[in-house]
Amino acid sequence: MRPHKLVTSVRRNPALTTAVVVLTAMVVAVALLPLVLPSTRAIHPESRLMPPSWAHPLGTDSYGRDVLSRLVTGGRSSLGLAALITLCAGTLGLLVGMVSGFFRTADAVLMRLVDAGMAFPGIVLAMSLAVALGPSMSTELLALTIVFTPFVARVIRSRALSVSGRAYIDAARAAGVPSWKILLRHVCPNVLPLAVVQLVIVSAMSMLVDGALSFLGLGIAPPTPTWGNMISDGRDYLTVAPWLVIFPGVALLVCVFFLNLLGSSLRAVVDPRTRSLNALQRLRARSSLASG
Repeated sequence: MRPHKLVTSVRRNPALTTAVVVLTAMVVAVALLPLVLPSTRAIHPESRLMPPSWAHPLGTDSYGRDVLSRLVTGGRSSLGLAALITLCAGTLGLLVGMVSGFFRTADAVLMRLVDAGMAFPGIVLAMSLAVALGPSMSTELLALTIVFTPFVARVIRSRALSVSGRAYIDAARAAGVPSWKILLRHVCPNVLPLAVVQLVIVSAMSMLVDGALSFLGLGIAPPTPTWGNMISDGRDYLTVAPWLVIFPGVALLVCVFFLNLLGSSLRAVVDPRTRSLNALQRLRARSSLASG
């Protein structure tokens, strides 16, 4: 897709622009605000369970810690872990999917392993690894990478299989071009746009699973805050201090919602069939207006 056409498609998609702006603002906030806010480990028993005020915009928790400071620091942990999971699962899934879709001999073996991974409930596997290895960031990263890699590989394999059957791929093979060059120069560029969309969706799913594991005490262990363990800590005070659950819950909800919106909007931009359908709909709308 040419750059000027990409810019035009983005301009015609306000949902994509909104998602990018909101997610960028969240990333900037969790990256910079912890530098100026109070420490997340500063305990003030005399200020425990205070409601939102000028001194503490989001209130304080049961130890007197500032909720806003913990929220942005927990966002740094949650978003950072989601980015690592997406990077690892995306890289492995991209490699497995392209190799499986291009080399038919490898497809039979790799896809059976992928099918076996997809058949096993992902959350159960993640919980089992967390219980066996102990709750930590590295354990959660390993578990969720194993969970999400088969999903990425399956989607990438279908696209690579479609591309590898085209005439110019057969012509390159007939010309004696090495398979690895065909894979890198012709298959990979056609697969990457779909891979980007899939990775955005995986990042949203990983945040949800991370929140669930942290809520159950199987994710990143306290005192490091995450949105999931903040919700878990606040559930005991839901009737007297509901802000302890509301604010991290809303932050998680907003982030996952706009990640899903970004993924669906990107699909409309990078998928040729979706672009053609949208163009046809615009043409029909203009025709109906002209005739009316």
